[in-house]
Amino acid sequence: MDRRLGRKLVVLDADSTLIDNEVIELLADEAGSGALVAEITDRAMRGELDFAASLRERVATLGGLTPEAIARVRAKVSVTEGVPELIAAVQAEDGWVCVVSGGFHEVLDPVAQALGVNAWRANRLETAPDGSLSGQVSGHIVDATAKAKALLDWASEGDFLREDTVAIGDGANDLDMMSVAGLSVAFCAKPIVRDRAHVAIDVRDMRHAIDMIRNSART
Repeated sequence: MDRRLGRKLVVLDADSTLIDNEVIELLADEAGSGALVAEITDRAMRGELDFAASLRERVATLGGLTPEAIARVRAKVSVTEGVPELIAAVQAEDGWVCVVSGGFHEVLDPVAQALGVNAWRANRLETAPDGSLSGQVSGHIVDATAKAKALLDWASEGDFLREDTVAIGDGANDLDMMSVAGLSVAFCAKPIVRDRAHVAIDVRDMRHAIDMIRNSART
């Protein structure tokens, strides 16, 4: 039996997909705005709020957080079970694993570097002169449209056919990139995402994605 994946581009969302956490909620806990931010995040992930506006609203509650607080958040982040195995399986066949996140480079960068993913994009938090957070996002916001563009950009850069691309996510902000991918995987996802994805994983173990990608390569 052929157990090869084939050469694939796999693009993962970060929060609650690549990692077990929602980083903005961890940051909000440090800022004392956890309950408010959790409610806004949930509505945005269900598609009830515009992502960019909701992100700005949530980030506004983080003003004044220090570099030490951000370091404490980094220490709380845990990688989803099975992610290292998925990365190894894809890269073993000259594929790429990339991450695109509505979260933040300040927390994602060390995780992505440690995992050895091929590329990643996220939002940046603006800092005040004293190094604390200003409460604003710096630069363009990584929203649903930007996530889809990232997948297509990486496919072009790595010379991947559209049918050899895979998008894995859990929230409404992932729907655009999932719609342009050859295979879309809902990972412990909100109902709106599960309903629109090609396949779904309902346990928090990314190793299940390996078999789904392998099966799609044989069809």
